This record gives sequence, structure tokens and C-alpha cells, in this order.
Amino acid sequence: MTQAQALSIMKTGVNVYLTGSAGSGKTHLLNQYISYLKEHDINVAVTASTGIAATHMQGMTIHSWSGIGIRENLTKQDLENLEEKKYLWSRLTSARVLIIDEVSMLHAYRLDMVNIVCKKFKRNDLPFGGLQVILAGDLFQLPPINKSGDLNSKDMVIYSNIWQEMKPAICYLTEQHRQEDDIFLGILNAIRDGNLMDEHYELLGERYNANLGEDVFPTKLYTHNKNVDSENIQKLNSIDGEVKKYFMQSTGRDVMVEILKKSTLAQEELNLKKGAEVMFIKNNLEYGYVNGTRGVVAGFNSMSLPIIKLYNGRKIEVGLESWSIEENGKIKASLSQIPLRLAWAITIHKSQGMSLDCAEIDLSNTFAYGMGYVALSRVRSLSGVRLIGFKRESLQVDPEVLKFDQGLRAESEVNEKLFSKLKKDEQEKLEREFILRMDGTLNISKVLDTKTKKLKKIPTILITKELLDNGMNIKEIAKERGLVEGTIISHIEEIMKEYPTTIITHLRPVQTDIDIVKKANVKLKEDQKGKLSPIKFTLEKLGSHMSFEDIRLARLFI
Repeated sequence: MTQAQALSIMKTGVNVYLTGSAGSGKTHLLNQYISYLKEHDINVAVTASTGIAATHMQGMTIHSWSGIGIRENLTKQDLENLEEKKYLWSRLTSARVLIIDEVSMLHAYRLDMVNIVCKKFKRNDLPFGGLQVILAGDLFQLPPINKSGDLNSKDMVIYSNIWQEMKPAICYLTEQHRQEDDIFLGILNAIRDGNLMDEHYELLGERYNANLGEDVFPTKLYTHNKNVDSENIQKLNSIDGEVKKYFMQSTGRDVMVEILKKSTLAQEELNLKKGAEVMFIKNNLEYGYVNGTRGVVAGFNSMSLPIIKLYNGRKIEVGLESWSIEENGKIKASLSQIPLRLAWAITIHKSQGMSLDCAEIDLSNTFAYGMGYVALSRVRSLSGVRLIGFKRESLQVDPEVLKFDQGLRAESEVNEKLFSKLKKDEQEKLEREFILRMDGTLNISKVLDTKTKKLKKIPTILITKELLDNGMNIKEIAKERGLVEGTIISHIEEIMKEYPTTIITHLRPVQTDIDIVKKANVKLKEDQKGKLSPIKFTLEKLGSHMSFEDIRLARLFI
């Protein structure tokens, strides 16, 4: 299923499970749908199973959004306590659509807890209290960690009670946007299909201690925390300079404090030096960082607190953060620490959702199905992989997941055929009914100016954008709007600058056109690159007579 087809299904208002291989564009599509909902004034709750995944969509964790926190179960008293929180009333009652990304890492029982909370606040016994719910994830990613510290696919959301109750429409994306070479993509797909051949192992064998090039510092991925800690400590020790030590402070019963420590990633002793690679482990929007934000220690202030230079160049002075467990309005346990971890190396589990140009990967000590696949699929091309440890078993996938995934593919194909049979007016009718049911606005050519309380027209490109989002091609949009095709292409060029997540794959020209325009552009001098007339002149010398419109369209896909 293409992204455009999945988007059309979402717009009808059905509950959806969006899946597909790593790099198929699930989060990209979610961002596209979020934009669509906001354009129609539909309140959407954007969440994910982890803080890092939530940052990709500027959202929050589902645990925080729903108020369930780190609870293992919900008692009647817990629900009554949640109902006392005004911010939860405001948040849950105003929401119309709930998006949960990376659900493979969410426990089945926690999804059931979210369902209970939503029904309670919505006063509605429909799944999730009547919210449209979009779940997104990949079962071949690593499953959630259970209470004993193990990874078990039986804990995944597909085994939750609400999964059977909501019966989500399956949208299985088949496009690929992360990996840059077909050979590597073939290896990854073979892993997912449980069909690895000797030739695949030979290709991976060539990446053992492979040279990634001079001055290339790959992210190091390990299976175990002890290897990550060892690597980070070694890198820290290699830096000259004074080490600054920060010790965790805690209050409460030991058992509660231990639960809190496991859920926060905060370290009991944090050692830092100027030049250390670090990652934030807590959200603090006021100070401009979130769980997963990366940076380098640029120095320390007069209070010996670290100053972090983020990768975007901005500097932040980092103070103590606190974490706590509350019951009946009382704090049962709390701890405080600088919200940072060393980040030269990370575990494969923590790497999920990342896209890396290059990585050094140790697969010699995998202990769960899917670890090898997750690690390799973080990287965009095979040439960016250096293996420093490997065993064939590391590339095995869970047989139960493989079987279930085949069923998801089949369901997706059925949905693709079913929804494709809808006539244009039938699709539009379903979309209008959904927008009205969600208290949205149908006319996106007008938006409410909250400062003046007056209606004003929005830019013409957004009207073109909506038609694009509905899957119309350039010719159809030009006819619909009474404009020439060249003007519509100008709109699309502006749209891709302002809204780069817009899906235009259905406009993609043949690959030969893209390749020859790319070839012509490479031949140009630096001050001429990307300019239409020089490209057209060079194309004619190459024997191609593409129109300016065709060149502009091809240029969008380079």
C-alpha cells in the first residue's frame, strides 16, 4: 500500500494500524495526517510509546498524555484520582483523534489501560471512548521490556484486549524511503521474510571491520548496556580535562525508588567532561530540550553545571531535574539528577526510530528476536555499515511475528482493494462526515484568526495542497482550479519548501527522467546548479528535449 492510499483510508475516520518495514515512512505519513487534521481544526493527540519517538512528531509519551504514568495496573482509586486532575479533563475531552507511534514498544496491558482511561473521561463505551485511533509500528522492531527485564513478543499490543475490540484497518506500507541501495533493501526484506540466503550472509560478511572512510565517526550500537557503558567510559577517559561528578539524590521506600530508577534512565553517578557527547533523558520544553536531544558538553558555569551545545548550535545550561511517583496526591518516591547520559554509544533498543548515515554494530551477543534487523535497518545504505561482531542467529525474527505479519499483509491488500473501489464522491462524502463528526471545519480555504476573531483567506498554495493530499495529479488540480499546469507546479515547489512532509509520490515521473535531469545538473558549474535554463540546455546536448514543466517536476525528486 502506498502512503497516499493509507492517507485516504485514515481520512474516512476508521481506526487504523499503520505498519511497514523500517524506513517505509510511517512517521512521515503520521505527520502528514496530523497536518491534515489541524487544517480542518480537528483536535489531535500526538503521542508515542517512548520520549525519543514522541519528539519525531513534537508530541508526548502516551503514558504522560493518558495519565497512566508508570503504573502496572489501574485500580478504581487510581481512576478516581485521575478524574481529579483538571489538565487531564481538558486534554482527553477535547481530543478527537489519538495517534500512538512506535506501538511495538508499548505493553499490551498499557494499551488496555489507555483505553479504560479514555472511556472513563469520554463517558463512552466505544473503543477509546469514540476517538479515532491511529496506531503505528512494526512488529519486527523489538518488543517492550517486561517486568523481569526480558523482551517478549507476547507483550505486544496485538495481544491486548482492545486490539480485538477496535479491529483496526491494516495499512501496510510497501514504499521505502530510508535505505538508499537495492542490495541492502533486499537483505532487510529477506530478514523480514525469514528467507536469508548464503549470498546475503556473504554481502554482510564483507562489512566485517569495513572501512567507512577517514574522519568518519559512526554511532556505535550494542546489544547490552554494559558494552555501551564501557565504550562511553573509555571515550570519556580519552578526553583531557577535569571530570565533573553528579550524584543522584532520592527519597522514598527503596522498592519504589528502584522502580523509578529503571523508568527514568537517570544515572546514580554521572561523570562529564568538556567535549563529551551526551543525550538528554527528559523533556523540558521551557528550556528547549526533550528526551533524545543530542549535544556536546561545551563547558561548565560558575555553579559547575554543564553547558550543552546542541547540534543546532544553541547552548543550554542544564540544571537538576526531578522524577517522582505519586499515589493519592502524595509523592511516594522521588529522585533528582542532571538529565543527561553519555552518548558515544547506545543500545540497539534505544536506537529504534533513528536514521543513521553510518553505524558500527556488534551483533555477537544478541538475546532477542529482531535485534539484528533493528540495528541494520537504522542505516541508510550497506556502505554505511561496519560489523564488529556477528552471528547468524542475530538475524532471526520471531516465528509468531512472521506468521502474524503475513496476515497483516493480506488484510492490507484486502483494504487496499476495498477502499480503491470507492468512487471520488463516495470518498469525499466519508471524509466530510468524519470531519463534521470530529467537530472540524470543512472549508480549509478559510481559517480563524484568533487575535482578531475574523475569518481570512489562506494562501492559494494550501488549496492546491489539499487537492494534492486527496491524491489528485497536476492535470486534475489545474482543471479543478482553472489554472495552467505551470502555475500548479509553482505551487508544488512552494509547498515542498513550506511543508516538506507533503506526499507527492503519486506525481513521481519515470526514473529515467529523474536520472537524466540529475546527470545534467551534475555537469553544471556550482553557480548554475538547479537552474532551469542551464539544465535544459545541457539536456538538449545530451539528446533529451524535456519541457521546463517536466524538468521542474523531476527536480522535486532529486
